[in-house]
Amino acid sequence: MATADRQVRAPGRLRAAAAALIAQLAKFGVVGAVAYVVDVGLFNLLSYVGSPPLLAGQPLLAKVASTGVATVVAWLGNRYWTFRHNRRPDRVREFVLYLIMCTIGLLIALSCLWVSHYLLGFTSPLADNISANVVGLVAGTAFRFWAYKRFVFTHQAEPRLA
Repeated sequence: MATADRQVRAPGRLRAAAAALIAQLAKFGVVGAVAYVVDVGLFNLLSYVGSPPLLAGQPLLAKVASTGVATVVAWLGNRYWTFRHNRRPDRVREFVLYLIMCTIGLLIALSCLWVSHYLLGFTSPLADNISANVVGLVAGTAFRFWAYKRFVFTHQAEPRLA
């Protein structure tokens, strides 16, 4: 009888786990969207706004700066909302791990921008934005979600007593 009970409960647990993952992905997406607006807005502000723009002709440096600011925004959102039940008690260690994973994600985006801008010669603002903020973002985001779940937000909260 115990085996039959487990077989009946297994689909329910699977559905609950899938629903929790979908909810977490949705929160990750919202946090990511906010960080994306910060990243793209600051990248374009530094690269193309002003006379002359603050970082005119330096798209890699502009991307590093914009990603740095967006990283802090995303860490706060992910720590206190997306992964709030799995955040580490040691904030400094968690932030360092987060920065390492974000740096790898940044390197993915920078490599896309570098190939497009310097190797292929696509130097327009549109080309820079597509390579860094579309292609690089998608690849970097997929890596970061996996890495955050696997390495950063791994703390198991104590079960609550009813």
